[in-house]
Amino acid sequence: MTGHTAPWAVAVSGGGDSLALMHLARDFARQQGLAPPIVLTVDHGLRKSSAKGAKNVAAWAKRAGLAAQLFIWRGKKPKTGIEAAAREARYRLMGAFMAEHKITMLLVGHNQDDQAETFLLRLARGSGLDGLAGMQARAPWPVEGFAGLVLARPLLGVDRASLRAYLSAKDQTWLEDPMNEDPAFDRVKVRKARDALAQAGLTAARIAAAAAHLARARESLEVMTAAVLARAARTREEGGMLLDPTALAAAPREVGLRAFAAVLMAVGGEAYRPRFDSLERLFDRITAAELGGGATLHGCHIRPLGNKAKDFVSFTLAVTRESPRKTVSSIKG
Repeated sequence: MTGHTAPWAVAVSGGGDSLALMHLARDFARQQGLAPPIVLTVDHGLRKSSAKGAKNVAAWAKRAGLAAQLFIWRGKKPKTGIEAAAREARYRLMGAFMAEHKITMLLVGHNQDDQAETFLLRLARGSGLDGLAGMQARAPWPVEGFAGLVLARPLLGVDRASLRAYLSAKDQTWLEDPMNEDPAFDRVKVRKARDALAQAGLTAARIAAAAAHLARARESLEVMTAAVLARAARTREEGGMLLDPTALAAAPREVGLRAFAAVLMAVGGEAYRPRFDSLERLFDRITAAELGGGATLHGCHIRPLGNKAKDFVSFTLAVTRESPRKTVSSIKG
């Protein structure tokens, strides 16, 4: 797809949420006099019908007066962790296209029900405040290597049933992904438990509202975290960062954990924070001066410098990117 100049695109899987977003984005562009978004869709090859589904999306986009770009996830698929692998593949394929064509924003169809399910999934996994605050309306690109690209989620306040009612009123059909009924996936398990939770008053709207309250708290904590980082972290000339564990320990626990996570993300080049339980365990070792010779987390190596550095009053840690592990094949080669 050459010559496309619109600065935004919409990811469409063929499901009801993303198709509703496609029509809403098109209408918004017309009303505002904007260039129409381009539709991006991925044939992930995980089932026989995936190629047909992607072609359906292209046809629906054309009928709506929108250009579409179809991508194919080629190569061998993993036997485990398929959800995460497919997600990364989608964003890498779309990200490469967007970067090439100078498209900076991708709209995705996550809705209120998705927000509630995300909250429950993260609650089950022991996430901290950041995870429980849910998905952001505007977020950085979810895989490394695409600085400058952003995700936008304009439907977080809209429930799934309303989106499907909107499509039905437009006589627009949509695809139902059989993976959405496969109990092997955690999100499906949570979705099936939602009816019982709703009967107890835990509706999707109330869960999403709780996530929104936590998101506001997160914004306040980000301001405090920036102040702690200004005292506790410095850029290291030879790469990585220097860290003052005393300053981390003196901060409120949640703020100290957030500051430590921010350092790991910056040095490791990761878009998301490490798992909260792993982060908390290492944070406690650091603030209790029980790190020993060092530790690794989130692609980083954290080690004490001892008397080698006196950048801070009491003690200094070096946080550097972890060296890539050699594989068996690379050793043989």
